[in-house]
Amino acid sequence: MTVPLLLPIHVVAAALGLVSGAVALSVAKGSMVHRRSGRVFFYAMIAMCASALVAAAARGQAVNVLAALMTSYLVLTGLRTVRPPSTGSRRTDIGLMLIATALGSAAMAMGLAAIAAPGGRVFGYPPFPFFLFGVLGLSGGAGDLRMVRSGALRGAPRLARHLWRMCMALFIAAASFFSIPARVAAIFPASFANSGARALPVLLVLVAMIYWLWRLRSRVVPVRVSGRLA
Repeated sequence: MTVPLLLPIHVVAAALGLVSGAVALSVAKGSMVHRRSGRVFFYAMIAMCASALVAAAARGQAVNVLAALMTSYLVLTGLRTVRPPSTGSRRTDIGLMLIATALGSAAMAMGLAAIAAPGGRVFGYPPFPFFLFGVLGLSGGAGDLRMVRSGALRGAPRLARHLWRMCMALFIAAASFFSIPARVAAIFPASFANSGARALPVLLVLVAMIYWLWRLRSRVVPVRVSGRLA
């Protein structure tokens, strides 16, 4: 499949992912609406990442390759967190941990290379996005290691792991969309697309994530996940 043919798939999947992710983040956790919108979010994000990965690899866009792989890792591990363990789960978790650690290490190395480069860039990108994915990969891998060593998570820690991974995947998707004014202008007014206000939806994802993590920590949110996608 050529890169132009992937564009409609990527656009539709990204739109579904952003909308369903916003719904899942806004409603009560564990509710029917949350589970159904979360299921749509998962499949939409996988389709978006697969199409983005092929296109980015064909164009030599290193940051987009990292973004697609890291986002896929986050939604996969976020889903697995609320699924009941099965035969081979431990091996799969270890494999995903190694992938995340390798991605994080590679991203950090590219960030350092960008700092050392004469123009302050590597593969055409500044250090920041590489360090962002580096931190995500290494912190995700560290969380996987803790889970593998301690066994399956229960209660609030299980939901917190699910929440931050899905939220960070949504954050990456939102940042990718709202960072390009022309893309935003296709849907929103030009006054919004060409102003700093387009960063607001991206920041709202982080604010919502912090809010729900705080509620989990405060034990305000009841644990109602029952082995299905939450």
